[in-house]
Parts: sequence; C-alpha cells; structure tokens
Amino acid sequence: MKPVLLLDVVGLTAKALAHMPRLRRLAAGGWSSELATVLPAVTCSVQSTMLTGLSPAEHGIVGNGWYFRELGDVYLWRQHNRLVAGEKLWEAARRADPEYSAANVCWWYAMGMTTDVTVTPRPIYHADGRKSPDAYVRPPALHDELTDRFGDFPLFTYWGPTASITSTRWIVDATRHLLRTRASDLTMAYLPHLDYDLQRFGPDSPQADAAAAELDAAMAPLLDQAEADGVTVVVVSEYGIAEANRPVHLNRILRREGLLEVYVQDGREQLDPWTSRAFAVADHQVAHVYVTDDADVPRVADLLRGVPGVDEVLDRQAQARYGLDHERSGELVVVADPGAWFTYYFWLDDARAPEYARGVDIHRKPGYDPAELFFDPADPLAKAKAGLNLVRKKLGLRYAMSTVPLDASYVRGTHGRLPTSSADTPLVLCSDARVPASVAPFVEADGRQVPAAGVKDLVLELQGLREGASTPR
Repeated sequence: MKPVLLLDVVGLTAKALAHMPRLRRLAAGGWSSELATVLPAVTCSVQSTMLTGLSPAEHGIVGNGWYFRELGDVYLWRQHNRLVAGEKLWEAARRADPEYSAANVCWWYAMGMTTDVTVTPRPIYHADGRKSPDAYVRPPALHDELTDRFGDFPLFTYWGPTASITSTRWIVDATRHLLRTRASDLTMAYLPHLDYDLQRFGPDSPQADAAAAELDAAMAPLLDQAEADGVTVVVVSEYGIAEANRPVHLNRILRREGLLEVYVQDGREQLDPWTSRAFAVADHQVAHVYVTDDADVPRVADLLRGVPGVDEVLDRQAQARYGLDHERSGELVVVADPGAWFTYYFWLDDARAPEYARGVDIHRKPGYDPAELFFDPADPLAKAKAGLNLVRKKLGLRYAMSTVPLDASYVRGTHGRLPTSSADTPLVLCSDARVPASVAPFVEADGRQVPAAGVKDLVLELQGLREGASTPR
C-alpha cells in the first residue's frame, strides 16, 4: 500500500498558491481542484467533515465551540475526539486492513484519537498559575525524542501576537521525523501559518503574499522527502480568508434588548449564560445564538435580521439546508455579510471588560477572538509589558499578559461563511496524477468542486481501500 501524507494547509487558495512554487510543482505533477467547504467554514467543523465524510449535523462539530447546554457553559477548542461522531478515515481503512497505521501531527480533536501516533499542543498549567509550552505526545517515549531534537513545542508562536512560522517549522520537522522513524500508512499534519498575517493584514496585503512564500519554503523539505520516499501527498485547506472590514457585536445588541445578562466579579462583567434569554457564541463569520425560551425565537430572529452586517438568520429548518441542524447548534445560526464578522464582546464599557478580554485566553473566552493576534496598537508599551512578563515567567513568578486590544477594527481577514468568490475558496491538491473515481466528476467538470466530505474517500481510494476492498501490503 502506498502511504499518504495528508497536509492541512489552512487558508490555502489560488491567490496564495501563486506565491508557493514548491507546492505548485506538486500540483503540476498531479492534479488540483477547488474544495467545497462546509458551513461553518472553521477549523474544527471542516476537519471533522474531511475525516468522517459527514456533515456537521451528523458528526456534531458545529463550530470551534458551542454552548454545552448540559454543563451551562460555553467552551471553545475542546480536544477529546469522542466529541466527533462517525467513523474516522483510518478507522474505515482498518476495516479493510487491520494492520493500517496512522499518525496525527496537530489536526484537532487529537486527545483520545485512535491513531497510532498523536502529537498535539498541550500546555503545562502549573499550580502557581503559570503556563509553559508543551505537547501531548503518544506513544509517551516519542515526547522526549521530539523535544530533544526540536525543542519544546513553540506554543507562543502557534497562536497569539507572536504567532509566526516557527510553529509551522516545528510541525514540519516533527512530521519529517515521523516519516523517517515511524512511517505510517497515513500521516496527517496541520500547517497553520497562513492563518496569521492573512487575519492581521488581510489576504490582499503584501504580508499575506510573503507569508505564503515563507510557508512554501518551510514545507519544501517535507514535500521533497515525501517525493523521494514515494509517499503520495494530499494537500487540503479548510477555508480561504476573505477581507474583513466590519466587526459586528451581536451580544451587545442582545444585551441592549434585555436578552443577555451579565454578572459582576471584582468590578468586571462576565457573561451569564444561565439566566440570559439569548446570547451568541461568535465564531468568525458564523454565530450560534442560544435562546432559552422557544417563544423568544421569532423575536430574536427578527431583531438579528435587522442588524447591519448580518446576511442570514437560520432557524432549525434553514440550518438543515446547510447540514448544520444538530442539537449542539443554537436555536438560531447567524451568518455575516461578506466583509463582516462577529465579535464575542458582551460588555458595554471597556473598563468593565473581563480580565481575560485583554489576554490570549482561548479556553475562557465565550467566542473566538482574532484580536489575540495583535499587541494593542493603542498601547505603545504593550510589547515591553509582554517582555517584562516573560522575565517574570523565567523567574518563576506569576504574570498576566494584558496586551490584546479591545478594538476589533484592527482585524483585516476573516472566514466562516461559504466563499463568495474563487479568491476565498480553499483548494485540494494531489501529487498522484491519477484522479480517483470518487472525485473525478468534481475535478473534471468546469466549475465543480471536490466536497470536503469527499476527502475521506479520496484518501481511501488512493490506497485501494475504498468500498472495503483489501489491498496486499
């Protein structure tokens, strides 16, 4: 069986590819197509669709997070793979070949994943409140093997105001090491670099073009190694990033209408999901709006339809058209206009914002916050404060990184809604020139796109395992 390297190059579009000569060479020797993503076009939902072949309504990952009604709290970026319903790609392969092996480097929902090898970011949370970079690695002996060679996982360049190519290079190095020492039938790796400057500066900026070229150079050794070893490379992308020019504050609107409630701790306001009649879990250009009383749904829907920057308000019936009608979804799902995106902000006075609002705190914020990619431009001392906090960290002292702006207008790139043009449409590339039958109708027809749900069958067919047929090893 020919091994497959499945790379998630997040944010890859035709525009980015124009600045990536090594990746273009891969596509020229094989084939490429646009990829039809899902709503919401966000990491956790799209990855889960690719690996299960199911819609969000079927696998249950309705966003990067949602309101856990049974717990009464909003949680984003959970990690347990049991949250994802459905048979995964490698599990389907094992039905045909019980010896099939799989490795995952940084695809989401890695904890408890049934892959043979797992590498995923997992900070150390110290008893005194400090946080240190690290990763969850399975088998355990591989942890020190990777860190001895490549250093600790560079958590602070993986996300936040210091996010950079450093984290992608670590992932590339770790993936190359696995290909050399623990070659699997399927090796998956997630390369996040295009997520950063395209959101900071916009997809049409010089910085975006430079980021694409930088990523291509970082990927080249991995692609060269795969080519030399006879590994088929499949490159996918979850979404393309479009220009952002209008932040929309849904929760502030709901609060002014008396539907969202807060409670106060230490003079700062916190979202109160337990008593709110309606609140939004914002996730880029899509927001799940949870409405406690069904009788309020029509009123909330009418209110949101009148908000500038809102394109669609989907009730359960309308959600079904997009394959998003899951019990985890909000009673309403709101989709932004092109160029607009949703903040999670619920406070009306920045002086009353919760402490986590000014920090990089993806697990406590009740919504996605792309402002975490910035040192506050309005604070000339923001970088100096961050440097001082790093000194405190090295001394073993507690610290708080309060450097994130509360002005959402700095964000220049976004995603989440279905693409409106080829410029923000993701791609799929394959190094094997043979176009598998499962995707041929999409690849060979003008204007067609390979569906994200077809990635699972694509890989299985490349390896001769689709339809459960066994392939000699």
